[in-house]
Amino acid sequence: MSADQSEQSLNRRPGNHSPERPQKIARVNPIEESGCEEEEENQQKGPIVSETKMNPNPRIQRYLIAIEYIGTRFAGAQQQSNCRTVVGVLEEAFHKFIGQPVSIFCSSRTDAGVHALSNVCHVDVERISKRKPGETLPPHEPAVVKKAVNHFLQKNEGDIMVIDVQSVPSDFHSRYKAQERMYFYRLLSGPEPLSTFEKDRAWHVAEELDLLSMQKACQVLVGRHDFSSFRAAACQAKSPIRSLDELNVTEVVSPLSFPSIKEREQSNYLVEDSFATSLKSESEVSHVSSMITSQVEPIPTFGMRKQHRCFVVTARARSFLYHQVRLLVGVLKSVGTGNLTVDDVERILKAKTVAAASPMAPACGLYLGHVKFDPPSDM
Repeated sequence: MSADQSEQSLNRRPGNHSPERPQKIARVNPIEESGCEEEEENQQKGPIVSETKMNPNPRIQRYLIAIEYIGTRFAGAQQQSNCRTVVGVLEEAFHKFIGQPVSIFCSSRTDAGVHALSNVCHVDVERISKRKPGETLPPHEPAVVKKAVNHFLQKNEGDIMVIDVQSVPSDFHSRYKAQERMYFYRLLSGPEPLSTFEKDRAWHVAEELDLLSMQKACQVLVGRHDFSSFRAAACQAKSPIRSLDELNVTEVVSPLSFPSIKEREQSNYLVEDSFATSLKSESEVSHVSSMITSQVEPIPTFGMRKQHRCFVVTARARSFLYHQVRLLVGVLKSVGTGNLTVDDVERILKAKTVAAASPMAPACGLYLGHVKFDPPSDM
C-alpha cells in the first residue's frame, strides 16, 4: 500500500518570500508536514480509516466540491492550528450554512502560495432542521450548496470560491479516487519589473527564455523514471518511480494583455470589411489578417507598460513526489536561460539525488489546474 506525502508550509505566513528568488529546499520535520503542493502516491488499496467509512445514515449526503483560490492568501490547503488555510475557511463557511461542524478532505493538499484553478474536496453533510432541532431533512441539491457556501465565502476575503458541486456515494473519496492531476506553472520573462497585477501570480525571470531548448528538455523528463533528483529531502514516498504523462512548455498571451493598436486596427478592418470577407474563403481572410498584423508596428507610448513574455509549463500525472513539479520547473528555467543544457538535464535525472537539481521554482507560479476522476459506479 502506498501513502501520499503532504508538503509542509515552510513559511507559516503565506506570501512572505520573493517570487523572483528561487527557494532552496529546506529540511523539515516530516511529522509536522500538513499540506503539500503536489500530490504523491495515491493508490490506496485498503480502507481509509475514519475518512472513507460507509455511512449507514441515508440522511447524510457526501458532496464532491471543486474550488478555486488564491494560494498566497493561505498557509496551505490542509488544516493547521493558528493559520488561515483553505480547508479551515471552507469548513467555517459550511458550518455557517448548515449550523454544525464538518470535516473536509482535499484531493491535493497544496502548499502555501500555490494557487488552484480547480482543487476537489469531499464533505459529508447531514441536513438538520434549524426550526426543529433533531429533525433531519432531505439533502440539499448541489446547486443550493454551491450558492449558499459561496455566499459565506464572499463575506470573508473573497479569495476562494466553490465552482462546482456534485452528489457522490458515501465511499467516494476525493483524494484516493483521483485518476490524474494536472498542474500549470507560469513564468514571466523580461527585464521590466513585474506588474502589480501579476504580483504573487507568476515567477518573474529577468532573462530571456529559449522556448525550444525547454521543450527539448521536457522530452528527456517525460515518461516513467526514477525521479529521485526531483523530490525534496523530506519526501516520504516509498518509491521515487513516477510516470510523468505530460510535460511541456507553451508560450501564451498573458491574461493581463489588452489589445494593442495593431490588434484594434485588425479587428476594425475585419468588421468594416465583413461583407467583402464573407465572399472570400477562410484561408484568404486569415492571410489578410496576418498581413495586417505584420505590417502595423506598435507605437511606443509614454505610460504604457512593456509586456513580458509568458510561458506556461504543464505537468500531468496520476501522482507527484513532494516538490516534484517545482523542481522540474527550476531545471527547465535553467535550460531556458542557458545555464543548463539538455544533456545536463539527462545527467541530473540519472544522478538520482536532489543535490544535482537546480533550486526549485517559487510556489507563487504554481497552479493546480485539474483533478480527473472516474465517474462513481452507481451514478
